This record gives sequence, C-alpha cells and structure tokens, in this order.
Amino acid sequence: MAVLEWDKQAEHFYETGVSNGVLYVADSTTDNGYGTGVAWNGLTAVTASPSGADVTNLYADDIKYLALRSAEDFGATVEAYTYPDEFAECDGSATISKGVTIGQQPRKSFCFCYRTAIGNDVDFENHGYKIHIVYGASASPSEKNYQTINDSPEAVNFSWELSTVPVNVTNHKPTAHLEIDSTKINEAALTAIKNKLYGTKDSDPVVLLPDELLTLIAQLNQ
Repeated sequence: MAVLEWDKQAEHFYETGVSNGVLYVADSTTDNGYGTGVAWNGLTAVTASPSGADVTNLYADDIKYLALRSAEDFGATVEAYTYPDEFAECDGSATISKGVTIGQQPRKSFCFCYRTAIGNDVDFENHGYKIHIVYGASASPSEKNYQTINDSPEAVNFSWELSTVPVNVTNHKPTAHLEIDSTKINEAALTAIKNKLYGTKDSDPVVLLPDELLTLIAQLNQ
C-alpha cells in the first residue's frame, strides 16, 4: 500500500518558454509531403487552442441516456517578431520579381515545430523540454499594426491564427498535434528525433509524421 504525498522535492513541475521554431512548407514532391525545414527566429508566443468536443445529451426513458461528444479540432495562434522567407507563401504572398511581393495569393499548408521548457523546483528550466509538432496547418490572414517611431519604440509583433487538418496515426484517431517529452524518452531516440527535425551536417531537417516517429523510436528501443 502507498500513502499519497504532495509537493515532494523535485516534483514542483511547470512549463514555460517557447523556442527552436522550425517551419516545413508543404511540398508534393517529397515522400512525406513536406519540404526541408527552416529555422523560425523571433518566436514570442504559441497558443494552442483546441476546440470542438462539444457534448450532446440524449434522453430516453425519462433519464439521461447518453452523452455524445463531437470531433475535436486543433488550432493555434503563433506570434513572432519575424518569420522565415519561406513562410511568405503560407501567408498568401508571392514574389513576382526580386524584392517585390504581392498578397492575396493561394496559401500553402505547412508543419510547424517548436520547443517549450519543463521546469521544477530543483533544476528550474533545465529539467527538460517538450518538442511540439503541429501538422497540416494553414494560416489565416492577420492584422499587421505599424506605428510611428517615438520615445517608446516597439517592434511589430506579427500574429497568425492557424487551423489544421489531422494526419493519420496507426491504431489511433488522426491528430494535428504531437508532443515529445525529453524527460520520458530515452536519449538515443531523443537524439535521433532531433537530428531528423533540426538536421545535421550530413542531412537536411525534415518533419517526422507520427508513424515515422514511432517507427524510429521502436528501432532504437530494440
């Protein structure tokens, strides 16, 4: 038998921060449908916004008979001071001449990867981290608010609302969001995953679809 204990040392966990953004633009010529990853600098916030899963109550025999839930959808808001050149075509822009772009163009879908820190009361933000992958994303048009430079200057903080289309996961329902917890996965698998997502001196960064990631982990756990 065991007695529950609260607030033990090193178990005051929390999450914070956002960094290591990577963009993978859709590319129908590749095996997994996405092109080479590029670094996304200047991330200031990523807000995950699940929606749906609304309940519908059914009644029979004068009692509550069932509670059915609708499908869940994943959306997000990304905020940043800047964005990779490759994101322009995901934001409805097209280059018509060197240094000249136009808007209101078709928007490409993309995958997006970022990292958050896991902290506790002993290691603080160095305890671990989570790598998040968002699949099948598309960005809605966003407002860009430019203001005159004054005695309290501020950089423009761009913001995009993302909607998603889930991808397949064997033996599970499709998903548009995956998390990798560095504190719960072995070092060999974690290194292999990061080498894929971020690239190495010998290989380009590529996004891992859920089944590809699970296969990689299974191979390294043998």
